[in-house]
Amino acid sequence: MAWLNIVQIAISVILVVIILLQVRGQGTGLFGAAEGSFRTRRGVERVLFQFTIFMVVVFIAVSILSVRFA
Repeated sequence: MAWLNIVQIAISVILVVIILLQVRGQGTGLFGAAEGSFRTRRGVERVLFQFTIFMVVVFIAVSILSVRFA
């Protein structure tokens, strides 16, 4: 089904944007200070983190459906 492929592409683009927003929000880059890695997520950062997990689960489900109906 072609619509599953379109949905999968859209979800993957959204995931890339969300992950890039999280990395930019840290301010120290990918290899920042060690103490910055062990802090509590709050506010928008926590919402982005939870939304990322949700989108990964949706992406995996759509991928399985895409293979199943191919």
